Amino acid sequence: MGNCCSVQCSFENFLLRGWDFIVGHANYVCKLKQTLSTLSDALQELRAQRNDVQREVDLAEQRLLKSFERVQVWLSTAETIITEAEKLVSNGPQQMNNLCLGGCISKNCLSSYKFGKQVAEMLQKISDHKSKGAFEKVAGNQSAASVVVRPVEQPVALESAIQKAWSCIEDEDVGIIGLYGLGGVGKTTLLTKLNNKFSTTPNDFEVVIWALVSKDSDVGKIQDRIGGNLGFSDDSWKNKSVDQKTTDICGVLGNKKFVVLLDDLWERVELNQVGIPKPSQENGSKLIFTTRSLEVCGEMEAQKKIKVEGLETEKAWELFRDKVGDETLNSHPDIPNLAKQVAERCGGLPLALITIGRAMACKKTLGEWKYAIEMLKRCALPILENEVFPLLKFSYDNLPNATMKCCLLYCFLYPEDYCIPKKRLVEYWFCEGLLNEFDRISEAQMQGDNIIGSLLNVCLLENGGVRDGEDCVKMHDVIRDMAFWITREFEATEDSFFVKAGAQLFEEPDVKAWESVKRMSVMENSIKVLKGTPKCPNLRTLFLGQNDLRMISDGFFQFIPHLTVLDLSGNFGLQALPEGISQLVSLECLDLSNTAIGDLPIELKALTKLKMLDLSYMGNLRKIPQHLISSFSKLQIFIMWRVRDTDNHDEDNVLKGGDEKLIEELKGLQRLNILSIEIKSVLCVERFLSCNLFRCWTRALQLEGFRELEVFNVLCLENLERIETLQLRCCASMKEIKMEKLHTWVSSSTNYTSRFHTLSEVRIMECS
Repeated sequence: MGNCCSVQCSFENFLLRGWDFIVGHANYVCKLKQTLSTLSDALQELRAQRNDVQREVDLAEQRLLKSFERVQVWLSTAETIITEAEKLVSNGPQQMNNLCLGGCISKNCLSSYKFGKQVAEMLQKISDHKSKGAFEKVAGNQSAASVVVRPVEQPVALESAIQKAWSCIEDEDVGIIGLYGLGGVGKTTLLTKLNNKFSTTPNDFEVVIWALVSKDSDVGKIQDRIGGNLGFSDDSWKNKSVDQKTTDICGVLGNKKFVVLLDDLWERVELNQVGIPKPSQENGSKLIFTTRSLEVCGEMEAQKKIKVEGLETEKAWELFRDKVGDETLNSHPDIPNLAKQVAERCGGLPLALITIGRAMACKKTLGEWKYAIEMLKRCALPILENEVFPLLKFSYDNLPNATMKCCLLYCFLYPEDYCIPKKRLVEYWFCEGLLNEFDRISEAQMQGDNIIGSLLNVCLLENGGVRDGEDCVKMHDVIRDMAFWITREFEATEDSFFVKAGAQLFEEPDVKAWESVKRMSVMENSIKVLKGTPKCPNLRTLFLGQNDLRMISDGFFQFIPHLTVLDLSGNFGLQALPEGISQLVSLECLDLSNTAIGDLPIELKALTKLKMLDLSYMGNLRKIPQHLISSFSKLQIFIMWRVRDTDNHDEDNVLKGGDEKLIEELKGLQRLNILSIEIKSVLCVERFLSCNLFRCWTRALQLEGFRELEVFNVLCLENLERIETLQLRCCASMKEIKMEKLHTWVSSSTNYTSRFHTLSEVRIMECS
């Protein structure tokens, strides 16, 4: 009897559990509409949570923290769940169509059951995953320092200096380290090697920052360079005030154990103004800088001052021998011994060893090496700066002629670290009369390029890369200092220089300082007004570019009778030229590019010797008086680029009604050698191309605003023999640019691209 009761109870339990199973699984179908809606809401919440966590991670990584692995795993899983859930929600409408009788019966029971179960399981999965995403912190300090490895010249041996500096870095009591020494001794190389050592040597620093300071650098420039290392590189950050940048930089570095490397300090840098917390035992951070002055080390409160010495004799000889080359050293049995004497005279200074070594690389006679030793002996002077510059001056003295020397010193007119466009430099040399082998700029350009190449080969100039589409050169700061020393000590009587480029001037220099000057540069300053009347009977070159000039007095040019080159470019606030500019009767080069000048004064007609006129990027230019351009009978270089259309109705204006009048005036300039011009109508293009002068000498051509032309055949320009740059801009109706032969008699195998063998740049802008 008991057994029967047990069997009955078990059977009833089985029926109850079966009923619960059936009812529960029926809910997958009956409540499908409700669960789908709930799933959509849950999906939206998970997306929001995922986005919030990702934003926290991004913000943390901008501050150079490292996100936790568990956070990355959660984000990855969230992406997978979201994808799966989105697929279920998108399939929902189709599954709902299978339901009938109020949603309790399905036309395809098995399919609806499986789908409903998947929805229910997904709801549970989302709920579980959301609960795991409540992170208190999403990131922490990185385990290794973030270092940008910098290129370095390997032959310079600085092992002992590196070891000494690294031991100071490991010393907890030392927070600020100053590396000082002569220009060219290898301080930047040493700092670079220390920077790279942080990437290979175990340490507990979280971030390593490199910033070039250089002479005349202001706080804002230093902040921009440091900010770039911290992820603050967008335009909105660069436009912030110095105080705001200070707060941002300090906000990041204040919570980190950092290393800041500052290269080439000339004066004290106020760390708190930049935003760099002062290194201390408490924060464990380090500041390492290079300077030429022991005094700066004191001003920066360096706990350790390390003098960077020259190379030891054997290391110096290895470096010198590497630069001279075995071919020269083996050209005569006695040359190696003489070469060692030359290397000894360099005092272990890497820059001198490299520069003089390369200069001697082609000297293969005993006489040349003996002469070199004698000259180096004569150049030695006792004062500190002259322990460096006479050695560098040897390369200057070894230049083959006075023209090349003068061309090198001319580069001293530009600011420190300035990228000098090669073509513009040669054009200035030409107008100055330095390139006297030729009387046409097209030929003089070859001489100028040869001089630049020679100066690059002996390392008195170095490649400056490409800036605004132009190949540039740079003058190493030590070589530039040497040039200053040369102009002061050796050229004062015949070739006097006055250079305050990038010197943060707000007013013009005292005019008394100009009286004996031949070449003067105050470019890249903040001078607003030129109101003096300087008497400069010898001044030939005057660089006033990239200032903040607003006004030049009429009497300013009154007593500068021999001025040959005048650069006013980059003065965006300069709206007018003074009438007194007519006094510059010797002027051969006038650069007005990137100014706001509206009218060219008719007084410019007095400049009958003008060889170069640059009117590029003068967006406000409204008027060029008729017969002004044609009066420059000696003009060889004319540049008029990106000048706006004029609405001026003055008949005495070559800009009125397009470019027809300007082209007619240019036709009369038979000495024209370089032409960069924009043309704004098809009719003008036809007239332009019909002139042989333009076909021979056009270097850059912009076709702008062609509203009536849908198809442009590039081969109409095939006879432009020297074109380097072609631009098409704002041609609203142009739909097609093609190359199609113009004459039926031309062979079909003709290679049309060979017609454009000088072309190096084509730009198509703002064309629909």
